[in-house]
Amino acid sequence: MRGLQSEIHGDRRPLVLIVEDEHFVRMMAVDALQDAGYATIEAEDGDRALTLLDERDDIELVFTDIRMPGQIDGLDLARRIQSFRPRTPVVLTSGHMFEGDRDIPASTPFLQKPYRAAALIGQLDRIFGRA
Repeated sequence: MRGLQSEIHGDRRPLVLIVEDEHFVRMMAVDALQDAGYATIEAEDGDRALTLLDERDDIELVFTDIRMPGQIDGLDLARRIQSFRPRTPVVLTSGHMFEGDRDIPASTPFLQKPYRAAALIGQLDRIFGRA
């Protein structure tokens, strides 16, 4: 995967969709990822995230909270992404669930809230072969 990601990205900034209903938390993630060299777009809930994923084919990773308002929570969003965009990685986060919870797919990276910006960046760097 490392070689493939390097070929795909070259000097281009990978585009990350950040899905978070808490404005302040979303802004912190956006700032941290942009400072680390990632391009970002945002969605305040799973419904908006699905719309963006349907409209854009350049989204390369989704970082999503699990508990959000609307019809689709982060776990459902992750399942849908796996079914219609299986090559798009998803990273989950929550302050209400824990990594060992049975609802979180074992192969899906998880960051417990509150997370540090360095942990988020490190996780994405590993996925994109930048670490």
